[in-house]
Amino acid sequence: MASLSIENLTKRFGTSLAVDRLDLSVQEGELVALLGPSGCGKTTTLRMVAGFLPPTSGRVLFDRDDVTNLPAHRRSTGMVFQSYALFPHMTAAQNVGFGLEMRGLGAAERQARVEEALKLVRLAHLAGRFPRELSGGQQQRVALARALVINPKLFLLDEPLSNLDAKLRAEVRIEIRALQQRLGLTTLLVTHDREEALTMADRLVVMEGGRVRQVGSPRELYDEPRDAFVADFVGRCNILSGRRENETEFRTESGLVLPVDTTPNESNNANVFALRPERISVEPGAKGSLHGAVQAVTYLGSQTEYHVCIGKEVFVVIQQTPGANEPLAAVKPQDQVSLRWDCKAPRLVPHTSL
Repeated sequence: MASLSIENLTKRFGTSLAVDRLDLSVQEGELVALLGPSGCGKTTTLRMVAGFLPPTSGRVLFDRDDVTNLPAHRRSTGMVFQSYALFPHMTAAQNVGFGLEMRGLGAAERQARVEEALKLVRLAHLAGRFPRELSGGQQQRVALARALVINPKLFLLDEPLSNLDAKLRAEVRIEIRALQQRLGLTTLLVTHDREEALTMADRLVVMEGGRVRQVGSPRELYDEPRDAFVADFVGRCNILSGRRENETEFRTESGLVLPVDTTPNESNNANVFALRPERISVEPGAKGSLHGAVQAVTYLGSQTEYHVCIGKEVFVVIQQTPGANEPLAAVKPQDQVSLRWDCKAPRLVPHTSL
């Protein structure tokens, strides 16, 4: 495995700037996720690291070796594509061994390494099946084995779970993470799925418009977003624009005063109130200054989601589903409820940190 360094990496397509002076380091054995909406530059970055796209400027280094101008087949990267890109006329074993054959390995060594790779992904018993005879999850594992069998310096994952259903996606991401940690794979993952990024990555890189908005651990980005974009993209969040009245009050643009607990050294341009839905408590009845009508109640199994309108603002609240005999269980749309939260729970951030 190798470490990865991206230095001032830029990519233009004509007059369009896809990636703008990106700097990033990935330590050996670390899994870093590039997270952002479509068109933010994350896949373009991955393809420049893989060698499929030449950068307009900047450098890509594996350990301390500059590989910026090396073709893809000389970079020793293992890549899993969104579409899996399996050869339909080859069996699982043949697909996995294709890269080894292109590298000139003998038949005996190829077979041994293919068998080992298929065992890693628990598909040794399906080595002779063609892709059309495999489920989506099995095809995804074949693609993983094909990337791993070459013993890559860097493991690259481009939206690898997007073609799987929700239940299978949750299962496979745990498997990939366990495999990555067991093998110590230096990994760069591209995804637009925030839950996938939060559960799999050691660090997240949130991108927007070709630029990095914030880098940090999942907990850091969730609890301490730098701006409103990061707060809203890394997990659900109540985002309300306005201004800080003082260290204990924030006034929204509609005039609603919300309790906060800020510090004097917080940025003066913090004009957005950000509060996670699970950090709000809801109680039946109109109590205190923060009460309003329920717009919707959505049962989610172990959790229930409430949409509550207070003045002109709508708050999303997520709480553990109340027991059948608890007063909150009887709450329905149009009922009055009250909201409260720890004053330290909200975060005041600027609209943008760029």
